Amino acid sequence: MGDRIRGIFTPHMVPLDREGQINEAELRRYINWLIANGVHGLYPNGSTGEFVRFAPEERRRIVKIVCDQAAGRVPVLAGAAEANTRETIAACETYADYGARAVAIVSPFYYKLSAESVYAYFREIARHSPIDVTLYNIPLFASPIDLPTVRRLAELDRIVGIKDSSGDLAFMMRMISAIRPERPDFSFLTGWDNVLVPMLVIGCDGGTNATSGVVPELTRNLYDLTRAGKRDEAMRLQYRLLELFDVALYSADFPEGFRAAVELRGFQMGASRQPLSENQQVDRAALQRVLQCILSDFGYVQPPPEGCALRTGNLEEDRVDQIVTGVIKELRDRGIA
Repeated sequence: MGDRIRGIFTPHMVPLDREGQINEAELRRYINWLIANGVHGLYPNGSTGEFVRFAPEERRRIVKIVCDQAAGRVPVLAGAAEANTRETIAACETYADYGARAVAIVSPFYYKLSAESVYAYFREIARHSPIDVTLYNIPLFASPIDLPTVRRLAELDRIVGIKDSSGDLAFMMRMISAIRPERPDFSFLTGWDNVLVPMLVIGCDGGTNATSGVVPELTRNLYDLTRAGKRDEAMRLQYRLLELFDVALYSADFPEGFRAAVELRGFQMGASRQPLSENQQVDRAALQRVLQCILSDFGYVQPPPEGCALRTGNLEEDRVDQIVTGVIKELRDRGIA
């Protein structure tokens, strides 16, 4: 066991080339940019990183590239979830060799398992893993890890923390209250960007937040302000982050909105391995313009040429209004309107 895992760990996306293969040069450039802009750590093979859309050997290659490029500047929390315990343990062994600080392992998915089965799954991995393990609770996609199970698993030295993406503040409080007195080294990370400041205030050690892959400067500033006790300033940023997160998460199939947003920061992410229909491609262009307007508010990018429509908070209406704004500008440029 090492020091408690703390700070903002970015569950970053993986750039793809025109053939849909890993764009290693762009991934390395992206990693350098994230580190330079203040993230505390990197989290390859997370949900935002579309780990299920890569083959096992590709997942290993991604972690190897990230560990190599990080070169000890920040720790790497590597997603190591595979289809069964044998393959997951093999991934743990590989990532330990690559120099990762720890691995994050999602609860078993596809099959709906009992709490007892979830416990047995993680216990088996903990018994054989040569690297520290953080639990990954994401009830939206996988078998939930309930509080009694977390408490039992926290008795195993190799399990050093949990990343919880439920967004449930009370659940996080109950976990911290139950486990921290017995395991002060145990890390609590939130994967729900919308409540990052409240989670930090109640005792979370940090977060694995998709928006940190888009605005690492903002999430680092938000973390530092909260830690410094400047909660009013931190909450002002939290409300701004809320809009960005909601647009990126809810206005397109996850994580397409985050791909569009990262591209606005200057990276060639390529097309997802999940094909888009013609209608989705049109929607994505409109989404990207709304995201561009949000990012321009922070001064990170220039606003779109047509300017920004007034945002209402209704994602569909905002996209339509942005399209209308662009059409009107085009007509005016042509001398028609």
